[in-house]
Amino acid sequence: MIEFSLPWFFLLLPLPVVIYRLSPVYKESQESVRVPFFQRLVELTGETPQKGAVVASRRPFQKIWISCTWALIICAMAKPMWLGDPVEHVKSARDLMVAVDLSGSMEAKDFVSQDGEALSRLDAVKSVLGEFAEQRQHDRLGLIVFGDSPYLQAPFTQDHETWLALLNETEIAMAGQSTMFGDAIGLAIKLFEKSETDNRVLIVLTDGNDTGSKVPPVEAAKIADHKDITIYTIAIGDPKTVGEQALDMEVIETVAKETGGAAYQALDRDELDRIYEDIAELEPEDYKTLNFRPKSSLHHYPLALAFIVYLIYFLSKSLMRAKSKDARRANDV
Repeated sequence: MIEFSLPWFFLLLPLPVVIYRLSPVYKESQESVRVPFFQRLVELTGETPQKGAVVASRRPFQKIWISCTWALIICAMAKPMWLGDPVEHVKSARDLMVAVDLSGSMEAKDFVSQDGEALSRLDAVKSVLGEFAEQRQHDRLGLIVFGDSPYLQAPFTQDHETWLALLNETEIAMAGQSTMFGDAIGLAIKLFEKSETDNRVLIVLTDGNDTGSKVPPVEAAKIADHKDITIYTIAIGDPKTVGEQALDMEVIETVAKETGGAAYQALDRDELDRIYEDIAELEPEDYKTLNFRPKSSLHHYPLALAFIVYLIYFLSKSLMRAKSKDARRANDV
């Protein structure tokens, strides 16, 4: 389909006719020779003398050439555009960051797969997150791993295959043995600053308490709330664990509460599945569908055609002049 971006240029089509009609006839004074035998000259030629000027008129071919050239120039000025087939683009309206604890305790095999095999906590998280990502086709996903320090494993992307590949590359203790819960939230806040959407969600999975973050988790949660970031916390493992890896459920619940999110505890894979189903219901997919038709300019085609018409005209005029000269020479001979 073709459309014109500047169709008002077609109003200029009759401009040459208007100028031709309104402009005065060009006059040119020429010297003449007065002869005493004018009457005799008239009798010999048989012409009747008359007053007035001769107005040269263009030939039909010239009028057609000028009209075609002008029409093609106006067509090019109107900027013809070719509209391609409609294209639908889905734009995510939510950025969802997942922060995974990679401390040494995530190696504990206290989860069971659907086939009945024992799984480490990290493997169970990978499995459930893979299924969760499949349900979030229109969300941009990001991934943070944390231990002694938090690290960005995958920036926000809608390429979920790449995101899952980067998730599956994570290993126990690759970020250290500690649990810097608060620093992980702080890194997520920094990454969300570049987000173009107002719908921002952070899911944190951890199996221990904070072991010395620069910013305490609760304080980081308050900052996240100020930035309109909703945090969902998931505590993994046995709540009866003592020592450095003990679950601090009070902090985990407070972090979620501060941001309007929710806190969960997963003791097995089935509970982990249900938790992600709850989060999917609380945070349904949010996206915008943008429809557009690609455009490509065609203005060069009428310009090229006008040039060709112009070239053909002058070539034909040159040939006609050449033939006329040859005819005159033949007559002279």
